[in-house]
Amino acid sequence: MRGSPLSSKSAVMPGIKANASAVTFPMQVNRPGILQTLHLLQVLAMNEVRLRMRRLSTLVAVMAMIAISWAMIVDPKTGSSLMVIQQARVLYTSSALAMGSASMLSFLLALIGFFLVRGRIVEDIRSGIGCVIAATPVSNSLFLFSRWLGGVIYMLALIMVAMCSIMVLHAMRGDGPIQVLVYLQTYLLVLGPMIVFAVSAAILFDSVPLLMGKAGDFIYFISWMFQLSIIAKIEEMSAGSLSPWLLMDFSGLVSTIVVLKTHFLTNHFSLGSSTFDPLVVPIALPVNLWSWQMFILRLSAAGLALTLLLPAVLLLHRFSPDRVKQSHARKRRSPLEILNNWTRPLAKHVQPLFMWAARSSNFMGQVIADIALTLVNAPFAIIALVVLTGLAAVCNLKAIPGLTVFAVAFWGVLISDNSTRDFQAAIEGMTGAVRGGAVRRYCRQLLATIVLGLLFTGVIIFRLSFVTPLFALALLVGIISIAALANSLGKLTNTPKTFMSLYLFTVYISTQADKAVMLDIFGFNQVTTLANVMMQSEIALTAIVLGYIYTRWKAA
Repeated sequence: MRGSPLSSKSAVMPGIKANASAVTFPMQVNRPGILQTLHLLQVLAMNEVRLRMRRLSTLVAVMAMIAISWAMIVDPKTGSSLMVIQQARVLYTSSALAMGSASMLSFLLALIGFFLVRGRIVEDIRSGIGCVIAATPVSNSLFLFSRWLGGVIYMLALIMVAMCSIMVLHAMRGDGPIQVLVYLQTYLLVLGPMIVFAVSAAILFDSVPLLMGKAGDFIYFISWMFQLSIIAKIEEMSAGSLSPWLLMDFSGLVSTIVVLKTHFLTNHFSLGSSTFDPLVVPIALPVNLWSWQMFILRLSAAGLALTLLLPAVLLLHRFSPDRVKQSHARKRRSPLEILNNWTRPLAKHVQPLFMWAARSSNFMGQVIADIALTLVNAPFAIIALVVLTGLAAVCNLKAIPGLTVFAVAFWGVLISDNSTRDFQAAIEGMTGAVRGGAVRRYCRQLLATIVLGLLFTGVIIFRLSFVTPLFALALLVGIISIAALANSLGKLTNTPKTFMSLYLFTVYISTQADKAVMLDIFGFNQVTTLANVMMQSEIALTAIVLGYIYTRWKAA
């Protein structure tokens, strides 16, 4: 179903002269063939990146990357370390943290990356856009390479997020300066071939009808498991020697082991959370660990992984209905969508709130309507609200901090789209035309967000106020501060993902760095101070004023 190239000639009505330049496509004006192809490749690849970045799965992947990155690098104060060599811990320098984190992430990302990239062609089939793509003059090679390039850029963005989070951890637990070039070199050498392999395999499997379903998933899982078997092939290698099997090490884990084994001339080392002898002098890794032989091997592994695109170009179904069926394109739903669908009958219990809001034509009636709409959109929140409130009322005071973490995390996800809901539904102009306009809408959304936070944490605040009033005040101010930031960031960016990613990242870091006063926003680490509470109050006031000014300026 290849479409024929579009003609630059056009029919004109009799008696009307056509200007030859007027019927030429914009991309063809004064552009040589190679420049036109590169421009088209850039447009297709960047569109691919934008579509992937807007997915909810991207946000989940980013948060998972951050959580995994921090979880695998333990604090040496606990008696364990990321890297231990002959009972001596390796100092958390830039080279050690980069090598350790990249190698630990690579094997996991080799599996997750495939499923993150895979599915775009399936979505084209399900949505019907595949028929349009099939009729365009874009060749199979250009179409697939643009999809591949977009997938690679997308994966690189995730890797950069993980690298930046490790740098943040380095600033808190590391030894020595943060060397950005060392991080970049190590991450690209370890994770680069993995990205090429995962994206190339995803493109290939989506291009072959027989591999588009579970059969393709299973085959890729087998190839992923094969990466572990390479470790057995090099266990008996002497230090400094190389093996052709390293060309098949797309994940980079085996290459990392070879580099460490060559440098320290020993097999007695561990990578991961391992105990060390505090009496042994710590070891510092050198800045340059990669020899030119290993550099060439990693580039060769990436080139070998790239060859998977060749059969993809030859076997692409081009969305032909006689080769690929609609049944291959099942709609995928996130776990939250499934939970909300199961709990949809609970939404009817919110009806009294709508009736109350309808009878109250004042500002509070609008606030109640916003709260009710949030609960109707996410009925699973009704169960979470009841369970968390019940546990907060009966649990031991020692369990309150842990319960607070779950309460504020769920609340933050729930209210992340409150300020962007009208924009996403394309009714922002309509809601801004009601009494009070856009400014009043901003104020009621902010108040609704705060009230929802108090519904989730009100019992906790009440109980803490009798025992530790400072922590109760910290939780109250934290709710107001985060609500103000959620509304302001939503107004400024028109997407809930900006706030949600930053918020969940902050909550996670605060659970790990439980001694950092500045990160104890809600007081659940019980290390906050009155000065920190005052700082959160200033942040809340600044965010409220900024959102208010921007809303007025946009509505003017």
